[in-house]
Amino acid sequence: MPRMTAHRTALTAALVTPFLLPLWAANPAQAHGAPTDPVSRVYACSPDGGSSGSAACRAAIAANGGPFTMWDNLRVPDVGGRDRQVIPDGKLCSGGLPAYKGLDLARSDWPSTTLTPGATMTMKYASTIPHTGTFKLYLTKQGYDPKKPLTWSALAEQPFAAVRDPALTSGAYRITAKLPSDRTGHHVLYTIWQNSSTTDTYYSCSDVVFRSASGSGKSGGAAGSSAGDAKESGGKKAASSSPSRTPESSTSPSTTPSHAAHAATPQQQTGAPDSTPVASSSTADSGPSAPMVAGGAAAVLVLTGGAALALRLRRR
Repeated sequence: MPRMTAHRTALTAALVTPFLLPLWAANPAQAHGAPTDPVSRVYACSPDGGSSGSAACRAAIAANGGPFTMWDNLRVPDVGGRDRQVIPDGKLCSGGLPAYKGLDLARSDWPSTTLTPGATMTMKYASTIPHTGTFKLYLTKQGYDPKKPLTWSALAEQPFAAVRDPALTSGAYRITAKLPSDRTGHHVLYTIWQNSSTTDTYYSCSDVVFRSASGSGKSGGAAGSSAGDAKESGGKKAASSSPSRTPESSTSPSTTPSHAAHAATPQQQTGAPDSTPVASSSTADSGPSAPMVAGGAAAVLVLTGGAALALRLRRR
């Protein structure tokens, strides 16, 4: 009888394990993200971003030696707030990671988003699992030259917005902030997302062009190929695309920490005025979190079926 029981247990494990392992293995790769509006360089030039054929993206991919498939994985572990000490000048857009070095090319034709100085902007930061942490948004100083490498001295000393623990809704964080009113022309919106539930810090460069303040009070249309949501940003956008891929941690350019799901905490504002994060109530887009929801449901079904099978075999 003990031998038969052991056989049945082994049979149950053999039936259930192959279904559970892929779901478990996919979890560590879920906690990634990047801005899709204003569109970041890494997303715009990725296969999902729709601008990989532009001159700037072709040059970036060539310098990189490969496509930006892992657009949501530009992260550096163990920075701990020492961004200016850890990330070298001229390598801010890549985070100093060789796998993203093409993003540091100094050029003025990156896919960009048009904004209005002094207006209210809503950043859409695509992600796949709620994680605690603080988003800090910086802009280059007036007079910034996009044909020169981006350095820390080209950025304002303080972020114009800092938001802690916004809610993840429909596959993205939505961060509302008031833009500075003294910018004109081409600038870089530099976003730092320092996780508090992992040791990672994410970096991204979004190229933006400030138009005359006589336009609407919201961020305007995209110059190039912004992949943002036109309805949310209040402006006219180019062709939109939604991130839907599930990244794989095996090709991560940085050390991958343990990523477990964390419940989103209530939204809190810690930065400048008018930077309170706003969670969209729209459910029209499933975003990158849809594969995880489906995977979770599959896991529940497999576990339930496995438990029932084990119980039935034991009673025989």
